[in-house]
Amino acid sequence: MSVQRRDAEGRLQIGPSWESLVERQIREAMDGGAFDDLPYQGERLPLEDQSAAGEWAMAYRMLRNAGIAPPWIESDKEARKQLAALEALIARAPAISPASHNSARRDLAHIVAAANRAIARVNAEAPTVRQHRRPLDPAIETARLEEAFAHDRNG
Repeated sequence: MSVQRRDAEGRLQIGPSWESLVERQIREAMDGGAFDDLPYQGERLPLEDQSAAGEWAMAYRMLRNAGIAPPWIESDKEARKQLAALEALIARAPAISPASHNSARRDLAHIVAAANRAIARVNAEAPTVRQHRRPLDPAIETARLEEAFAHDRNG
């Protein structure tokens, strides 16, 4: 395919277009088998919903492909880890002996503080409020633990 164009002096120039050059290189690469071992060959490419990322979608995709997460995601992982530790403590509370209740209360206080630090980091670093977490109320979490202790006494 040839394209007609004019040079700086207005003379007619005829030559191959960039499009034909690119198409020829792709065809030659296909004929040479350069695309034979690509993933998802003959299938639709899997697309991921990154609507929450907005204009940061490409940056997050690049970070994910490099095995790196944005700081707020790492902070959220830590928050989820602490929340899981809290739930595990409350789940095993009915089996904790009364002699160990004070130790469990101290553990709960440390877990709640660590969770709230991680949640504060998430809330400070997250790109939108949709990713924010509500901080834990130490009094509510202590009451949950005490209720779990009481469950053993009443059970």
